[in-house]
Amino acid sequence: MAASSPSRVLVVDDEDVIRDVLGTLLERRGGYAVRLARNADEALEHLASHSVDVVLVDLMLPGIDGLDLLRRIKSDDPNREVIMMTAHGSVATAVEAMKNGAFHYLTKPFQNDEVILLVEAALTQRRLRLENIGLRRALAERHREGRLVGRSPAMQTLFRTIEQVASARATVLISGESGTGKELTAEAIHRRSDRAERPFITVNSSNIPADLLESQLFGHARGAFTGADRARQGLFEAAVDGTLFFDEISTIPLPVQAKLLRVLQEKEFLPLGSVKPVKVDVRILAATNEDLGELVAEGAFREDLFYRLNVIRLHIPPLRDRREDIPLLVEHFLAQLGDEHRRPGLRLAPETLHALVGYGWPGNVRQLRNTIERMVLLAREEVLGPELLPEEFRQAAPVSALPLPEGRTFQHAVEDYERSLIRWALEKGGGVQRRAAEILGMKPSTLSERMKRLGIR
Repeated sequence: MAASSPSRVLVVDDEDVIRDVLGTLLERRGGYAVRLARNADEALEHLASHSVDVVLVDLMLPGIDGLDLLRRIKSDDPNREVIMMTAHGSVATAVEAMKNGAFHYLTKPFQNDEVILLVEAALTQRRLRLENIGLRRALAERHREGRLVGRSPAMQTLFRTIEQVASARATVLISGESGTGKELTAEAIHRRSDRAERPFITVNSSNIPADLLESQLFGHARGAFTGADRARQGLFEAAVDGTLFFDEISTIPLPVQAKLLRVLQEKEFLPLGSVKPVKVDVRILAATNEDLGELVAEGAFREDLFYRLNVIRLHIPPLRDRREDIPLLVEHFLAQLGDEHRRPGLRLAPETLHALVGYGWPGNVRQLRNTIERMVLLAREEVLGPELLPEEFRQAAPVSALPLPEGRTFQHAVEDYERSLIRWALEKGGGVQRRAAEILGMKPSTLSERMKRLGIR
């Protein structure tokens, strides 16, 4: 694996001795790639054509002074860190520089260790800032690509509960089969909370050794183990004031469960190799597709951690128990994937939708999305027929074999299904009954009669 490139530092000072000393110090002691500039013009010219992480700027420069150069640097790239240098020790000038976005300042004559530590801190600040930007962009992209969709009573209850618990600080345990949308539910809680502008970080602990997982979560001190040549921040610190989502929390090893329990109880943790606890304010959301109560009974999951996680419980029903949501999900995925693969305007033949509604969906919503994507990619015509489905879909049991919800009759179930199909077709047809009738493969007069009977306006 190729070694990562060194961080890039630009030193701007009109004194030859200062430039040379800092250049040598930062290259030899810090291992940075260093460039030197005598004035603001040289610095701006270099910044226009090269990537730079940290800039050391002397306040007293000929021509454009240090404060003006600071403003220009931060205007071009707000995430680039700037350290001001002054021989005058002017507190007022240093405060002014900080107000204009400087990371910190150095007073000449400076100590070598002070320079190295300050540049390292500035680089850490820049890295965290860029990571947060990346996390927010990734989260925004996930929001664009997928969201919770459903009109069924079970999903409406879930939506109401999400709204109720979002503003709370309590932990939430989300249960449900694989592919039902547990991570989307966690993201929805985060988006509606007062932490929405802070990071949302997902932890998937499956197949990660316990010692590596512990380091990823809590970080480590320098020298904590062989190869730990510098301290490293963990995911808890990266998610400060935000949300940490543990996907499939049942896979977390017991030793790490004990440390996680401490964070939930004390709001603090110890990085590996450190004796100084770190305080954090992070909301914990967790998901599982297993029965944690059974795992507790088997000794595979800590009972005290289970109760700390299970303050608020949300359950996402499998897709086979909310089939009335399938037409709406199909429409959502067709629009999304049609745009993604440049195939707009695709629609399902009625018999294709019937086969999808009648299928058992062991992979739940994730499997439905993958199936729609397969059809979009294979389609040669605008109407997607059942021949695009895998064989197991075309041989699925008919929807009439579904168990009825309590208090509902067979006729109620048939009417609910008809109602959802007609509403879906009306939406696809822009509210025009004639177009909806064409989509459903029936006469407009027949559609009108059924709409009256079902109370659809």
